[in-house]
Amino acid sequence: MRNRTRLVLLELLAILLACCILIPFIMILVNSFKGIRESALFGLSLPAKWEFTNYKEVFQQANILRGFKNSILISALVVLCVNVFASMAAFIIQRRDSRFLQGAYYLFIMGLIVPVSIVPTIKLMGDLHIKGTYFSLIMYYTAVLLPFAVFLLVGFMKSIPRELDEAALLEGCSFFRLYWQIVLPLLMTVLVTVSIVVMVSVWNDFFGPFYLMTDSTKWTIVLQIFNFVTMYSTNWGVVFAFMVLVVSPVLIVYLILQRYIIDGLTAGSLKG
Repeated sequence: MRNRTRLVLLELLAILLACCILIPFIMILVNSFKGIRESALFGLSLPAKWEFTNYKEVFQQANILRGFKNSILISALVVLCVNVFASMAAFIIQRRDSRFLQGAYYLFIMGLIVPVSIVPTIKLMGDLHIKGTYFSLIMYYTAVLLPFAVFLLVGFMKSIPRELDEAALLEGCSFFRLYWQIVLPLLMTVLVTVSIVVMVSVWNDFFGPFYLMTDSTKWTIVLQIFNFVTMYSTNWGVVFAFMVLVVSPVLIVYLILQRYIIDGLTAGSLKG
């Protein structure tokens, strides 16, 4: 009886916390269909008159399509770079008993703790003459998110038996082919988790593009929100409609693939 009561209390607490998280999303969604005066109240009630023209005005006034294009391009390339580089690094670090590689792994772990210094980053990109380019932003995000991916993949690699490597090498398989055709397919569960986390991090980040991207035509969708809010802050209905359009793609991807996040984070946790 005591365990059942405790379980009910935990479920009620989980529901309460979920409501605290969902209320801001509900407020944004409901107010995106309200007029100027009604949306300025930031209420949770349904609109007296549904203003679907807010979404039409967003597409007419904002460079939303360009912002989506930039965000999708940068997010996709960062996901690709992080997955490839992190899986290669994790494969070598976990499979070879080397002090140098162990030291490299600890440096990756430090990357999870040490904050990013934006001023030296800007100076370095200026010296390399890549500041304000897509390449600079992609490399910045790859460097920032690589430690998390390596940490996750090294933990999972411990659950893949080394006998599999030995059997493949005895059959004449090269080291790269071992990684590409045997090990990499086994990492797909974790790579999906890494991809979701990386995509959400890049899509929602504000400071990276704000400091590193000087060309407004290359701004991501989050910077478009910043510009849009300053221009149309008096009409919160239009601002909320813009926010709904920005959040929707990431939210849909997360809801579809959320079970892979848990599977990926817990994979390999029972060994090593």
